[in-house]
Amino acid sequence: MRITFNELRRVKDSLPDGAMHKIADDLKLNVETVRNYFGGSNYEKGATVGFHTEQGPDGGIVEIDDSTIFDKAVAILEIV
Repeated sequence: MRITFNELRRVKDSLPDGAMHKIADDLKLNVETVRNYFGGSNYEKGATVGFHTEQGPDGGIVEIDDSTIFDKAVAILEIV
């Protein structure tokens, strides 16, 4: 999946309070891993994710290896 970094951040910023924890709980992940997926960098508590960036317009291009977390986020936004 390819998306601009700014689009990825817009999805993250649109999530309601508690959504990061819900995604983490549903997928049995550490919440910091979910935050890292959306551009965070806490690798002491959270794992790395298949997230590769290239410089470019709109924050650059992000290549996401597994869209499961993104798909959960979009599903939450569709409910809200």
